[in-house]
Amino acid sequence: MITVMGTGTSTGAGSAGAVPAAHGEDRSRARALAEATLVVGARRHLDAAPLPPGAERIVLGPLAPALDAIAAHLGGARSHSGTGEDAPARVVVLASGDPGFFGIVRALAERFGASALRVLPSVPSVGLAFARAGLSWDDAAVVSAHGRDPRTAVNLCRSHPKTAVLTGPACGPAELGAALAGTGIPRTLVVATSLGTEDERVERLSPAEAAARAWPDPVSVVLCLDPARTVPSAQRALAGGRTPRSRWALPEEEFAHRDSMVTKYEVRALALARLAPGPGDLIWDVGAGSGSVAVECALLGAAAVAVEQAADGVERVRANAAAHGVDLQTVHGGAPGVLDGLPDPDAVFVGGGGRDLAGIVAACAARARRSVVVTLAALDRVPEVRAALSGAGLVTDGVLLNSSRLSPLPGDVMRLAATNPVFVLWGTVPHAGPATAESTHGSAPGGNPGSTPANTPENNDTSEGAAP
Repeated sequence: MITVMGTGTSTGAGSAGAVPAAHGEDRSRARALAEATLVVGARRHLDAAPLPPGAERIVLGPLAPALDAIAAHLGGARSHSGTGEDAPARVVVLASGDPGFFGIVRALAERFGASALRVLPSVPSVGLAFARAGLSWDDAAVVSAHGRDPRTAVNLCRSHPKTAVLTGPACGPAELGAALAGTGIPRTLVVATSLGTEDERVERLSPAEAAARAWPDPVSVVLCLDPARTVPSAQRALAGGRTPRSRWALPEEEFAHRDSMVTKYEVRALALARLAPGPGDLIWDVGAGSGSVAVECALLGAAAVAVEQAADGVERVRANAAAHGVDLQTVHGGAPGVLDGLPDPDAVFVGGGGRDLAGIVAACAARARRSVVVTLAALDRVPEVRAALSGAGLVTDGVLLNSSRLSPLPGDVMRLAATNPVFVLWGTVPHAGPATAESTHGSAPGGNPGSTPANTPENNDTSEGAAP
């Protein structure tokens, strides 16, 4: 049996690594530690816990050697308490908060099986942070940035009105604040430091204020909140961020537009399928017009940037975003020059035309991590757009989309009314995986599957959110 013991986020005072004395579990925790023959954990956890004199200690660094050492330890007997008698090997793993939440339980269960584990969690750091802020958190998106690509956390903070970030060495309050400060998206950061300890501190700051500070370790949780939407408008049945959409490719009538300058829903449906927006993604909508594509990407959980050259178009995009209850960053200016200051997108939608269409597509294709989708009406521009996509190394494809809609005639009968044909071209980065936060942004056994930075002590901490 391996006992995995959560530490450090008890609601009472204590050191950052202390084992909380929960009323129903204090005796079992104390007994597990007293009988331990091997204790594994971060140095701060080992230093704070009352370990038996004869117990072997492993300071957790790279995870694979630690798992091998646990396996070897469990394979034999150990002398216990100096009696000279053989006793079963008893392993205790100390971890922060709830080790089953973005924690080490997954890696241990994969190696040794869930039936070999006894998990004694402490208070989850995310739950404690929201408690300190006086907020419910069943409607929050929770993301780990510990040992993972920080852009996933940043994009979720952009797109969700209530996000909790389990911080890491490369993604703390300063980095989050710097990424959010210039977006124009209203956000407040609640920074929770040393939760559940005598040094606990909870501060509310603007992104710019957080970016300007030097933050000491350990900062465990940052809440990123839309001040106007911290309290959900209704009770929820499903925990997590946005409720999954039941429909998309919305009718043009659901967007304010000028002179029918809006992507038709048939075209938008195919574009969305090729963009594949989802939580953790960043999508550019270049030549946004009404912003219908950007709005729908945001409704599907992605962060979105709408780029529009016309001033009245920018205001129209903002009005449509507000009408659909989503957050967008709007950029007023002409592409490709205005794109230089934006973070790299996962996918890009380019609508409209113009003399520099090929240049815009080439600039977008050079930055996109996954795909670029282009819609255009002019046959003459198809070769240059395909050349721009393939010239950037993307695998190109496309269709000419013709559709006819049912239209009423006198006498309660219907006819088919043809819409203008539209070319939909797209380029895909070779070997780009499915458009999900799990496959795109990397992780490790403590959280989402995928790649993670090399095994280092920082990335293999047993803290919640760590990537062991």
